[in-house]
Amino acid sequence: MRVTSKAELGGAGLPLGRPVLVLVGGADGMDRAGLESLELVLRDLVPLLDECGAVVVDGGTDTGVMRAVGRARAAAGGRFPLIGVAAEVAVDVAAFEPNHTHLVLVPGGTWGDESPWLADVADVVAGSQPSLTVLVNGGAITFDDAEHSLGRNRPLVVLRGSGRTADAIAGSVDERSTAIADSPLTTVLGAEELRAHVERAFRPEGDG
Repeated sequence: MRVTSKAELGGAGLPLGRPVLVLVGGADGMDRAGLESLELVLRDLVPLLDECGAVVVDGGTDTGVMRAVGRARAAAGGRFPLIGVAAEVAVDVAAFEPNHTHLVLVPGGTWGDESPWLADVADVVAGSQPSLTVLVNGGAITFDDAEHSLGRNRPLVVLRGSGRTADAIAGSVDERSTAIADSPLTTVLGAEELRAHVERAFRPEGDG
């Protein structure tokens, strides 16, 4: 589906009123070992996401973290909606990950133009339900994704040890990464801690 304004998202056939996990980070810059490790981490999340009625939102292309979550969902028999949000530029230059259930094409002729739209889609889908952004690895655009998440008061989880942008934030290596790390909405954690953190965010205390 193609949209040109946030107002159109409510009528775009997306699932609404659901907890949302926004996944941002590495694309072509992730190595095979990193992708394989990430897929295992995400596969462990699949049953929890299904049980919580959650939705995952990412960039939709068949590379990096987006490929990993699509494959994890398929391998674990996941049922949760998986929404890709991509700028129009991707249509001519990229393949889309086939296990995604929805694809939202947004205006943009440059990689990264989709960043604010990822935040918009997450806002519309979640409504009053909880949401959080998980940042894994990543390049320059991932800093924008992190800042858009924090700008919407969406908690940000940074996966320590996953490389590049994630590790820059975890280590507060410069002014920009330090500002993100120091936000009260930012949590830096290891891969082994991710499932428990997502469960606390998406399940009301005592539920289940």
